[in-house]
Amino acid sequence: MAEHIIEKKNPAASAVEAVEKLVKGVGSVIGVSPKQTPQKLPNRTKALVSIVNRDDERELKEILDDVSVALSFTFAGTGTARSAVLDYLGIGNTEKSFVVSLIPESDEETIMRELRARMSLYLVGRGISFTVPLTAVSEIVANGLQSAATEKTIDGSKVMKDEQRQYDLIIAAMAANFVDDAMTAARAAGAAGGTVVRGRSLSNDKAEQFIGISLMHEQELLFILTTREHKLDIMKALSEKVGLKSEAGGVIFSLPVDRTAGIAVAQEAQEDAKEAKA
Repeated sequence: MAEHIIEKKNPAASAVEAVEKLVKGVGSVIGVSPKQTPQKLPNRTKALVSIVNRDDERELKEILDDVSVALSFTFAGTGTARSAVLDYLGIGNTEKSFVVSLIPESDEETIMRELRARMSLYLVGRGISFTVPLTAVSEIVANGLQSAATEKTIDGSKVMKDEQRQYDLIIAAMAANFVDDAMTAARAAGAAGGTVVRGRSLSNDKAEQFIGISLMHEQELLFILTTREHKLDIMKALSEKVGLKSEAGGVIFSLPVDRTAGIAVAQEAQEDAKEAKA
């Protein structure tokens, strides 16, 4: 029997949304529209995740350094898409570089636009990039990255709200050699493909006591980028096939995704056109 997938919303974000709705409601009652003044927010640090062919790793870093500044970490991965599937992450079982970069949020739109144009991410198999919001980051790292954009602020109206997000990143950490079973289940639930990164669990004895299950040390991490429409179905399918109560002992969770490059090509082209006019 699979464990339940639980979604938790950020309490602070929910409170802000409630206040915004209240203000709009009061304004409509008294016949006054709330003033739409762009809110300028301080620069923050975001995570840029890029899954590209190994040969494109250097080009990715050159683009980041040309248009901004980024602290990047790379991991060896393998694409899981079948050769007959035009997939978010490429075609076939190919070697991939899984790159996580910390970037200043003020440069996010420029970075995504340059990655689309210069890396030709609109072509199938070239890779994808997407940004993930962070709740905290090392102060030294944050200060260093923000120093490259000291005069820049964030337009509050462009900060992605939860209801505007269209994609999520599902991560399933499981015992080695079960990833094929996981992908079969995920595909049946609507996933097109994923990327596998090999790793190992650290000493989790204390956590395992509370969970009541021992985890295998040799692990494979499966990353699946999916539309929100399919997220819960895929997570439930993974839970049933490779979850904690299975032989694979998998831990499954998801992260929100903000902007993307190389996925919804037509939509991204429209966004680029709007930014160019602004």
